Amino acid sequence: MDNLNSFIDHTLLKVTSVESDYIQLFDEAIKYKFYSACIPPYFVPLAKKSLMGSSVKTCSVVGFPSGLNNLKTKAQETELLIKEGVDEVDMVANLSLIKSNNWNMLLNEISLIKRLCGENPLKVIVESSLLSKEEILNCCLIIKDAGADFIKTSTGFNGPGAQIEDVKYMYSQLEGSQVKIKASGGIRDLNSALNFIDAGCSRIGSSSGVQIINQLKTGSVNETSSSSNY
Repeated sequence: MDNLNSFIDHTLLKVTSVESDYIQLFDEAIKYKFYSACIPPYFVPLAKKSLMGSSVKTCSVVGFPSGLNNLKTKAQETELLIKEGVDEVDMVANLSLIKSNNWNMLLNEISLIKRLCGENPLKVIVESSLLSKEEILNCCLIIKDAGADFIKTSTGFNGPGAQIEDVKYMYSQLEGSQVKIKASGGIRDLNSALNFIDAGCSRIGSSSGVQIINQLKTGSVNETSSSSNY
């Protein structure tokens, strides 16, 4: 797969990472021509400076990793990110609303954040490995109705992360709509990345993008895959 790099959001969201780690991430993103670098809000200005002149987009997160910020806080986070020049926003949905079947409130949350994003893509993280099939279905419908651009499986910090069967189910419900699928959480090798793309993903979030592309170049596959922290 010659264009695998264009599926990858090269990700670093660990709380112990320091500026030099992010500079390395940006250098790797440029070298390997990943789609974006996905980073915490604090490092957005550094990202914009480091990625200037490259094709790599800047992606950052809202309500990360719990999703339980109040809506006003999520809105303020989103407005600041857009003002600072992010290209894409990955927002953690309020899982409590999902588990409470409070679909109107969830629709309101996602619709507002999408309006604030404007033309910038919004990915909505739902922690699909913690949801029932019915909850995943309802999330798909709500995200579609809200006009968001992606449903994203996981933060990588809650639950076991991305699951192939969840992605296949999402794809069966969203095929033909404007909503795409991003898988993240535990995708650390070439075999996993290709399997998720085959299942219907348009984007892969991973901190192991360099390893994945190097495996592609050498024709090697690491059969072991962890499911924590991207």
